[in-house]
Amino acid sequence: MSPSKSEAAYQLVSERITNGAYSPGYRLVLGTIAAELGCSVVPVREAIRRLEAEGLVHFTRNVGATVAHVDSTLYLHTMQTLMIIEPAATALAADAMDAAWLAQARELNDKMRQCLEDFDPVAFTRMNTEFHQLLYGQCPNPHILDLVQRGWRRLAAMRASSFTHIPNRAKASVAEHDALLDLIAGHATPAQIETAAREHRANTLNAYLQAAGMPPSVI
Repeated sequence: MSPSKSEAAYQLVSERITNGAYSPGYRLVLGTIAAELGCSVVPVREAIRRLEAEGLVHFTRNVGATVAHVDSTLYLHTMQTLMIIEPAATALAADAMDAAWLAQARELNDKMRQCLEDFDPVAFTRMNTEFHQLLYGQCPNPHILDLVQRGWRRLAAMRASSFTHIPNRAKASVAEHDALLDLIAGHATPAQIETAAREHRANTLNAYLQAAGMPPSVI
């Protein structure tokens, strides 16, 4: 079943914001997007409102819709939200993580470790995103999974979580990934997995806040 025109517009604009094709401040011309999709501006407007609600788009009277700029407060709120829901998603997904999945996750984390030798923050950030998708991606609760995916899309669009900003965090992040995988492989309790995942997310957030000269998160 093909997506609705509104969903197609949402996916198109969201992807282009996330991959940088639409940079912060870029003006979104609804008519141009509608023409590309072969539809009226009505479903495009619906998609833009949805993206505005997610913090990816900013609407100004007499100007229109533009891609939102990096907002440290929005980043903080997004990360605090992920600190609550992503660890829960990871813990719920743990039972579905078989040996093949675990091997794939360890291989990816090993590639991240190799990346530390001649550090490429863009590649490292991409692999970090893929790693976490592996961890929470099998969450059986579709509502929690949707919230986590929205948070990650928002971070990608802001590009504020890139290890370009916090390169010194990369080595510790890989080590924490190893510890988290060890817990999953050892059939730790969901509470133990959730706690470790939350501490990992908090450490990344606080590294970013420190680099930005902001106080650490209390969550």
